[in-house]
Amino acid sequence: MPRPMFKNDKPYRHSQSGQPRRKQRPEMTEKTETSPGSFRSGALSHRKPTRFRLRPEAAERADLAASLDLPLIARLSFEGEITPAGRDDFTLTARLVADVVQSCVVTLDPVPAKVDEAVTRRCLADFATPEGEEVEMPDDDSAEPLPEIIDLTEVMREALALALPPYPRATGAELGEAVFAETGTSPLRDADLKPFAALARLQKGAADDPEDGGE
Repeated sequence: MPRPMFKNDKPYRHSQSGQPRRKQRPEMTEKTETSPGSFRSGALSHRKPTRFRLRPEAAERADLAASLDLPLIARLSFEGEITPAGRDDFTLTARLVADVVQSCVVTLDPVPAKVDEAVTRRCLADFATPEGEEVEMPDDDSAEPLPEIIDLTEVMREALALALPPYPRATGAELGEAVFAETGTSPLRDADLKPFAALARLQKGAADDPEDGGE
C-alpha cells in the first residue's frame, strides 16, 4: 500500500488536478479606495469607519487642473474616513494637501500655492433643503444631503476649489488704474467715485479763487 505524502508531519491536501492546494489569504475587512474612488452610501459600514486615500496620477491631476482653470497641480492627496453618525447619517473627515500653480490676476505669471486643509462633510439622510425666496444661510455649512453615491473625487475637487487663494498675485504685481473717456471729455477716475469727491473739488476751487477770502 503506497505511503501518504507528508510535510512537517502533516499530509498534503490535493486538488482534483493532483497539485497541492494553497492556503487562501483572508480577505481584507478594511475598505480602502484609491483614485478614482466612490462609495455607495447604502453599502457603508454602520459599525466602523471606512477609510480612503486618493492620490491622483499625473493625467488625473491634469484633468482636474483644467476643470479649475489651473496651469498645474504638481501634488495632490486626499485622505480620511467616512464615519457612521447615528442610525442613517455619515460624517466625512479628511485632509487635503496640494501643491498647485495659479495664474496672477494682473500679469498672468505663474504663482505657486500650497494647500493644507481639513475637510468635513456631514451627510444627513433627512437633510431638508431650505425653500422660499429669502433663504438664510445655515450656520453649519458642512451639512448636506446623503447621496446615493459618495464621489470622493468630486468632494476633493470642491474642497480644493474653496481652498485656493481667490486673487493670486505675482511678486511686485499691482493693479493699475483703468481710465476710460471719450475724445474731448475729462476721464472719470477712481477718486471721482469716492464719497465727498465733489465737495472736495468745490472746496479746492474756493481756496484757489483770488477774489474769495481776501477780506
